[in-house]
Amino acid sequence: MSALSVQHLLGIKDLTVADIELILSTAKNFKGIINQPIKRVPSLRDVTIANLFFENSTRTRLSFELAEKRLSADVVNFAASSSSVSKGETLIDTVNNILAMKVDMVVMRHPKPGAGVFLAKHIKAKIVNAGDGAHEHPTQALLDAYSMLEVHGSLKGLKVAIVGDILHSRVALSNIFLLNKMGAEVVVCGPPTLMPKFITSLGVRVEYDLMKALEWCDVANMLRIQLERQDIKYFPSLREYTMLYGLDKERLDSLSKKITIMHPGPINRGIEITSDVADSDQSIILDQVENGVAVRMAVLYLLAGAK
Repeated sequence: MSALSVQHLLGIKDLTVADIELILSTAKNFKGIINQPIKRVPSLRDVTIANLFFENSTRTRLSFELAEKRLSADVVNFAASSSSVSKGETLIDTVNNILAMKVDMVVMRHPKPGAGVFLAKHIKAKIVNAGDGAHEHPTQALLDAYSMLEVHGSLKGLKVAIVGDILHSRVALSNIFLLNKMGAEVVVCGPPTLMPKFITSLGVRVEYDLMKALEWCDVANMLRIQLERQDIKYFPSLREYTMLYGLDKERLDSLSKKITIMHPGPINRGIEITSDVADSDQSIILDQVENGVAVRMAVLYLLAGAK
């Protein structure tokens, strides 16, 4: 198979195992390219990509922009806060105006779940979901999977603990979908108030004791507390959260085996993870950042070729 089964990347839920394997193998080729002296390839020359970010983003937006430029695409950047959206323009008007400029692909982050699906039904451009509310963040799950593969060689049978604010995390949901499809075992760990009621129906086990989850897993993916999505208080204080669910060097060193530490960023240092853990030799957080460019290059390249 050399083509994706989908026209857009709206969520991991829509991808087949073959799609995921194709994206990850293509990313491996691109990672080789971006580590060469000449980092640019002409694969998407004459393709125009619009980055539409209706929510704040630094890493994801820069990663997509770098991926697009490495592929020689023409790039249009759009930030909602400095656009006509702040004057009341609708999503579809905004996009139609951008499409009138002859854009071929749209990379979009939006606070509303399903915004990418809505867009895909109304416009002809290829859509890449760069995060929609607390729903999905497919390229983050793909780069996380690629990073795990680099260290562990296979996802099948890999034990992954996802720790933190599961309720508000699109990263958790996309990771769960992908890891389940690829045969990994998943445990979610965090306060009961930050655990969705439906979570066990997704084929994962819930663990409320951090040390038990860490002792069980091969990989711990530490999520940040998403205070910007929390409309009520889900736990007494950040200090109490850190005491129960924060990962420090003492906890890490007390485990009976070495585990891999991941974090989708941005890190709240000293809350879900301490600096000495984030910067330790067990952490692959910076590898995730580097792999993000290669994975997003693969996604854009494959979608551009999809008929």
